[in-house]
Order: sequence, then structure tokens, then C-alpha cells
Amino acid sequence: NWAAGGQNSVATNGILSVYAKKKMIKSFWDTYLDLGYGVLKQGTVGKWWKTDDKIDFTTNYGQKATGRWYYSALVNLKTQMAPGFNYPNDSVKISNLFAPGYALAAIGMEYKYKEIFSAFIAPFTDKTTIVADQSLADVGAFGVKKAQYDANGNLTARGLNIRNEFGGYVRLMFKKDIMKNVTWQSGANFFSNYLHNPENIDVYWDNLISLKVNKFITATISTSLIYDDDIIIVIKDSKGNPTGRSGPRLQFKEILNVGFSYKF
Repeated sequence: NWAAGGQNSVATNGILSVYAKKKMIKSFWDTYLDLGYGVLKQGTVGKWWKTDDKIDFTTNYGQKATGRWYYSALVNLKTQMAPGFNYPNDSVKISNLFAPGYALAAIGMEYKYKEIFSAFIAPFTDKTTIVADQSLADVGAFGVKKAQYDANGNLTARGLNIRNEFGGYVRLMFKKDIMKNVTWQSGANFFSNYLHNPENIDVYWDNLISLKVNKFITATISTSLIYDDDIIIVIKDSKGNPTGRSGPRLQFKEILNVGFSYKF
């Protein structure tokens, strides 16, 4: 009965960041897993809207070459957990589990400075885009080849579920306590497809700032920036209506959490 108006809303969001590191005399093996999921419900008859969804797994092995340099091999997998929709229209599905999924395998050299900074440079990299949801593959979502139709509109070939690229890859990682009880970790990934528009570099840049209030209460600020030339975004006006134009665009996401945290 709030006279000024408004709507009830409830939201929940969680992130999980875990890693395992094994350091040997002349080699190392690092594995990381980052998960994130969040939902929001607004109004008494509103539906749950997804606000965050992330699965990011990386494993990386290196053999010492000289000094701080290692011969290294890396495998990375990115996808999401649940379907995503063109909100507020929740009848139009625009993403799903492994739609998209990005699998990357790279061989190169890695520079490691203590536990603070690392730079992985791979001139030989295979990147596979997966669109396991056939309805999304048929419309050519996320750069796969879309379905083919004859002059009468009859389906002649389904859309492809996989798109392979070969190119160069750079991964920069940074993690440091920038002040007391404040940790900043950042990871930037760059990929250039040698075979198609190599000057259009795919960029994935994630940041996580953790502020420890006390033993159990932590605030986190996470950001994700994406530019992928193969992901086509429908351009909308200031009122949210489609303009009839589309193309690759910079994507940005920011999440602020205050909650319970326990560090093992």
C-alpha cells in the first residue's frame, strides 16, 4: 500500500570462482572454473528474468623453456546454463545451453610473473563455435551457416551447428591485492581469425573486484566486455523498438553483489 506507487521486486545472483594450481620444478598446470547465474522478478504477476548466466572453464599446462617463459597448451570452454529470451518478450529464445558454446584449443608460449601476471601467446589456435539449439542454428545465430530454403520457402538444408576458425590467440591474466581487503583479478582474451577478416579481433575482457567487509561478508563488482564480429546485434532506438538495422556491437555487463562469501 505504498502511496507513491512502485512494484515489488526480488532478485538473486551468485558467482563461483574456483581454481587448482600445481607448480613443479620445470612445469605448471593451472585449472580455472567460473560460474555465474542470476534471476529477477518484478511485479506480482511478473515472470523470472535471467540477469546473468556464465560457465567459463580453462585448463593450461606449461613446460619451462627459459627464465619466466614456458611452452604452453591451453583449452577453454565458454557457454551458459539456461535459455535466454528477448526480454520483455519471453517467447523469443535467443540463446541456450551450448548455444552459443565456444571451445578453444591453443599452443604457444606463456610468460609468468609470480602469481600476479601471465601472458599466453598462441599463433596456432582452433576456435569452435557451437550452436546446439537447432532453431537458433537455422537462423544463423552466432555466426554459423543458416538454413537454406528454395524459392517456395521449403527447407532444403538445416543450419550448421558448428563453425570452425583458425587463428592467433592472446590471453592476459592479472590478479593482485590492490589494497587491504581489496582484490582485483582481470582476464583479457583476444582472437584473430587468419582465414576471414583477421583485422576484426574478437575481444573478451572480464574483471572481478572483491571487497572483504569481514570474515563472511564480501562485496563484489564484476564486469564483462565482449566484441565478436560474428555476433549480430539488432539495433534498437531509444524506446527499444527495432530500427531495421543490425550488426556487430560492443556488449557490456556489470554486476554488483553484496553477500555471504567463504574462502577455502
